[in-house]
Amino acid sequence: MSTIAFIGLGIMGGPMADHLVKAGHSVIGLDHSPERVARLVEAGGKAADSIGQAVKGADVVAIMVPDSPDVQSVLLGDDGVFAHAQPGTLVIDFSSIRPDVTAELARDATERGLRIIDAPVSGGEPGAKNATLSIMVGGSEVDFASAKPILEIVGKTIVHVGPNGAGQTVKAANQLIVAGNIELLAEAITFLQAYGVDIDAAVKVLGGGLAGSAVLDQKAQKMLDRNFDPGFRIALHHKDLGIVTAAAREAGVVIPLGAVVAQLMASAMANGDSGLDHSGLLLGVERLSGIDKGQAK
Repeated sequence: MSTIAFIGLGIMGGPMADHLVKAGHSVIGLDHSPERVARLVEAGGKAADSIGQAVKGADVVAIMVPDSPDVQSVLLGDDGVFAHAQPGTLVIDFSSIRPDVTAELARDATERGLRIIDAPVSGGEPGAKNATLSIMVGGSEVDFASAKPILEIVGKTIVHVGPNGAGQTVKAANQLIVAGNIELLAEAITFLQAYGVDIDAAVKVLGGGLAGSAVLDQKAQKMLDRNFDPGFRIALHHKDLGIVTAAAREAGVVIPLGAVVAQLMASAMANGDSGLDHSGLLLGVERLSGIDKGQAK
């Protein structure tokens, strides 16, 4: 069993840390929210007051924070992981950030004698709670092998996709596909409701055909119930689409539908929907259609 410092105990990180505790690891949690840390302690983990305290003596440092600047602060700050972790420590970054930032951080880590992999996840809150996440890993084969027993505790589909930064590149592609699917699902539901069809029956038959998807399975009912409690916030998906559109431009790749969805996500942000689940894209379709059903139950 390992001693694991887990930094970032939010919607995703909290359940993941809990699974590691249940598996028998010693997990030391750190988060800006005392309530989140208290939940981990109640589950059998330990609390830390600083990054230095969290990583002292840790075999593994896991990070799950929102964006590239957050990861850079956690790793590179004066009280950051790189300043306190012992040589040989394995750093697992579960966050979804820019691939170029990940590659640069990996170079810094190597110079300091640390090991690091990028291991962004897909599956949202249900995947985190049920330990069924899909994890796309960038890093060396050796470091992936070292991390795999830990990754298998929190995820179901775990694939090494290339060197440092590759995991983030695959995650960007994942977020592109998910956003497009959610937007089209929202448009389909709005279209079906306009014609007064039996919406539950329609969603059932669509789910059984080629239109079926994990997005339909997980998000259709949230849209029908107008329950936009966040499993994955629009603000985070907006950030991810910024990553993929910038990376596509740098590679000279054209993603026209992705660009449109990125603008629709930006519109959701501008209309005050940033804290909603990304299924809240339905509200944007309704706004464009002149439909006013209110925001949510």
